[in-house]
Amino acid sequence: MRYFWTLIWSLLLSNMAFYVLASMQGGAYDFAKATTFGVVFAVFIMIIGAVLPNEAETAE
Repeated sequence: MRYFWTLIWSLLLSNMAFYVLASMQGGAYDFAKATTFGVVFAVFIMIIGAVLPNEAETAE
């Protein structure tokens, strides 16, 4: 379920960011590029979550 929500949020946030930036620059909004970026970003976040340890190690 966490992968589902990661994908949904990354798609929403990337599309929102692409839309706002395109509007500020006076360019055209490209849904395909924004969605592709969102999927790549979601996969990157999932990889980082899998690689990082769950708990911090304590040094004694």
